[in-house]
Amino acid sequence: MLFFIIRHTKQIVRRYSIILCQQRADGRYLYSTIDPVTKKRKFLYSWKLEKNDKLPEGKKPDLSLREKEKLLERDLANGVSLSGGDMTVLELVEKYISQKINVRPTTSAGYKTVVNLLKRDALGKVKIKQVNTMDAKSWIIKLQSVDGKSYSSIHTVRGVVRPAFQMAYEADLIHKNPFDFDLHNFLINDSVKREALTGKQEKDFLQFVKQDEHFSECYDGMYLLLHTGLRIGEFCGLTLKDIDMQKKTINVDHQLQYVGNKGKYIEKTKTDAGTRVLPMSEEVYEVMKRVLANRKKPKIEICIDGYTGFLFLDKRGMPMMPYQWEKRFQRSVEKYNKIYRVQLPKITPHVCRHTFCTNMAKRGISVEILKYLMGHTDISVTLNVYTHLKLEDAEKEIKRLENVEKELKRCAR
Repeated sequence: MLFFIIRHTKQIVRRYSIILCQQRADGRYLYSTIDPVTKKRKFLYSWKLEKNDKLPEGKKPDLSLREKEKLLERDLANGVSLSGGDMTVLELVEKYISQKINVRPTTSAGYKTVVNLLKRDALGKVKIKQVNTMDAKSWIIKLQSVDGKSYSSIHTVRGVVRPAFQMAYEADLIHKNPFDFDLHNFLINDSVKREALTGKQEKDFLQFVKQDEHFSECYDGMYLLLHTGLRIGEFCGLTLKDIDMQKKTINVDHQLQYVGNKGKYIEKTKTDAGTRVLPMSEEVYEVMKRVLANRKKPKIEICIDGYTGFLFLDKRGMPMMPYQWEKRFQRSVEKYNKIYRVQLPKITPHVCRHTFCTNMAKRGISVEILKYLMGHTDISVTLNVYTHLKLEDAEKEIKRLENVEKELKRCAR
C-alpha cells in the first residue's frame, strides 16, 4: 500500500517546485525532487523515515530519509548541484584533464599514468560526493604503504587529483576539496636529497672518467654539464648553431626530449627564463673547442622538428638523449666505487646542475646573476641553494673576511 506525504518547504517550493516523499511497496521510503541544474529528477531512498526508527531486520545501516532530506536541502541552499557529485573520481579526473590544453608531452604522459592508476584502483569508481578527507588521506597512505609507490610518484598523482576536486568544488558539485592537505604530514618522504658534489668529489670523478678507457669519451660532456649548469634536455638539444666561439657564448632556447609514444622531439625551454645566452669560461671554451674538433660528421645529419647539427652524437650518429647520459653517469660511478674505498655518491645530470649552482654561490656571485645563469623563473629556487651551504663554507667566508680586514689595517698604517 502506498501513501504520499506532500511536504512544502518555503525556499524549496519557490525555487524547485514540490518535493515528493512516499513509501514504496517494498517498505523503503522514497524522496524525490528536481535538480535545478540538469532538470532531472533526483531520488533518495532509506529503510527508515526518522532517525530513531527501527531498521528492518537484515538491512544495511543507513541514514534515515529525514537526515538525507536535510543534507539535500543544504545542498540546494548552497547552490550545490544534486547530480554533479554522482560522477566518479575517474570521470572527474578525465574531465579535468580534457580541459587542459597546450600541455607538454611529458605532462600529458603524467596525466595518462594517473588515469591508468584510477582505472585499476577502487577509488576511481567512487562518486566524488562520497569522498571525504579521511578517505582521501587513507588512499594516499595506501599508495605508499600497500602499493609501494614513492613519495615523488604520489606527489605527482595528488598534483592531478587535488586540482580536479578543486574544479568540482568551484563548480558547486561538492562541499569541500578532500585532497586539500599537506602530504608530508602523512607520508614518509623517501625522496633522495640531491647534494652538490664537494670539490674533491668532482675532481676525483672527472679525473677517473678522463683516464678510464671506456668512459673517457664522455669526459667533455660531463665536464660541460658540471661547469655550465645546463638542464640535461637543454644540453642534449645543443646544436652547432648554438655555439658562438667568437663571442664565447652558448645559446639556450630549446630542449631535446623523449616520450615513449612520441619519440624524440624538440620543445621550448622549461620556462621563459630558461631562454638565455651563457658566457663560456676559459676552461669551458677550451673543452668546447675540443668537442667541436672531435665531432664526427655523420653520413646524414638527423633532423628533429627542424633542428639539426646536434653537438653530441652516439655511435649511430643519433643525438644523445637524456636517458643515455643518465646511464653513463650511473655506470661510471658504479665502476669508480668498485675500485676505490672512498665511495662517490649518486651522480646525475641534475646533480651536476646543482653542483654548478652551489659552486657559483660559494664564489660569491650575485643571486640575480645566478638566477639568470640557471634559467630560474622564481628567485626563491636560486636562494634555496644558498641555504644548503655547509659550516665549512661559512668558516671559509669568515676567514676570508678576516684576511681582508687584516689587509685593510696593514694598508692604513
